[in-house]
Amino acid sequence: MKRRTMLRAAASVAAGTALSATGLLAQAPPASPADAPKPATPPKKGRLHQSVCRWCYQTMSLEDLCTTGQSLGLQGIDLLEVNEYEVPARYGLRCTMGYVGAGDIKNALNRLENHDMIEAAFRKNIPIAAKANVPNVITFFGNRMGMSDEEGAKNCIIGLNRVKSIAEDHGVTICVELLNSKVNHKDYMGDHTAFGVQVMQGVNSPHVKLLYDIYHMQIMEGDLIDTIRQNIQYLGHFHTGGVPGRHELNDQQEVQWDAVARAIADTGYQGYFAHEFLPTGDPVAGLKQAVDRCTV
Repeated sequence: MKRRTMLRAAASVAAGTALSATGLLAQAPPASPADAPKPATPPKKGRLHQSVCRWCYQTMSLEDLCTTGQSLGLQGIDLLEVNEYEVPARYGLRCTMGYVGAGDIKNALNRLENHDMIEAAFRKNIPIAAKANVPNVITFFGNRMGMSDEEGAKNCIIGLNRVKSIAEDHGVTICVELLNSKVNHKDYMGDHTAFGVQVMQGVNSPHVKLLYDIYHMQIMEGDLIDTIRQNIQYLGHFHTGGVPGRHELNDQQEVQWDAVARAIADTGYQGYFAHEFLPTGDPVAGLKQAVDRCTV
């Protein structure tokens, strides 16, 4: 049996050599370039530094949102709690705006009795934000509750002047949000750009700015592009959202997003432009659509 096995093996080698010599065992031709796998198309880069607000994507983990954002070319995740600040860095992103517990929408800067609490929150958490490379933290003007806008603006200036050195010393910007009082936040005092600018002028710090929410200001006053151009020096951050409804930036709403984004970029703005809308369909597809529309 061993002899017969050896003879068969020898015969196979000889046959293989002969076939190779005659070219009958030629190797298959290499794959053509057209057959090779194509690399994924990298996201198109624009002039705006886009990010996305965490609270709009509660069905996704923060880690999944970071992965999605990175794949779409975003540069960060907006509105994270203090214990979440460092998560985006694991995915090559950053927290672009953080909560610090410095008041809420109803109870904030326009009342003197809130100033101790707001200052304590900034003193505790702005150093943490700076260490985690978070460039912006958020606070609010507060509701009127019978107070005049004149008194409220004066109180906001007093409060922000108390804390601006904390932001300046740590290289972090305090952003006070403009909101609409017509649909979403009844009685909110900072519901027009002019009010916010008045406060910013009274504080006069490069580390205290307005969070200009395009959704809210479209509802309250429109005239977005000209308002942004005239007041860009006071605007430290932007949020998006389709009007009406705060949904996708699609053809079912009234803001021409490419024009607004281009106007902001044309000012030389170097801050962040964060998407803050509630998806009605596939959240990833909706976010990609928004990023594409605002890539200018």
